[in-house]
Amino acid sequence: MSQQAKQSAKTNQRINTNITSPEVRLVDATGQMIGVVSLEEALRQARDASLDLVEIAPDSKPPVCKVMNYGKFLYTQSKQQRLHKAKQKKIELKALRIGFKIEPHDLDVKLKQTYKFLDQGHKVKLDMYLRGREKAFANQAAAKMQNIISTLPENVRLEQELKKSPQGFSVILAKKI
Repeated sequence: MSQQAKQSAKTNQRINTNITSPEVRLVDATGQMIGVVSLEEALRQARDASLDLVEIAPDSKPPVCKVMNYGKFLYTQSKQQRLHKAKQKKIELKALRIGFKIEPHDLDVKLKQTYKFLDQGHKVKLDMYLRGREKAFANQAAAKMQNIISTLPENVRLEQELKKSPQGFSVILAKKI
């Protein structure tokens, strides 16, 4: 099996002799619409131009085929996919841990870090971990987390409400759009 035939099997595009329709709507290498011709005529024109016959729109009646360099077509297609993938914004979930006995200044530092992550477009998970005897004061820890949530600016929204876990409490924050 040729390299292009293997590649067409991956992309589900039929090329050259894999095209099954008896007649096709042909577009030449310059982009000009030739019209409806027999498959043999289309293959002959592609051979004469030393190019491939590629089925572009298999669902139309008759299917649309174009004379082109299939290897170059696959290369430009994969290059465009890589470019689109690189342009996608990757949103991460950043986690910040807050202790039950956190001092006000330390809390301010953590909140500044939270705002920095939110400005970068990430989501932030604030965790308040309770250790040992602190677990007995879960209601005070929940009140402290509610107090922190109430101090958040207007452009921050709760992605996930305050949630209790065996280790403590957590909340997920995101920036309003």
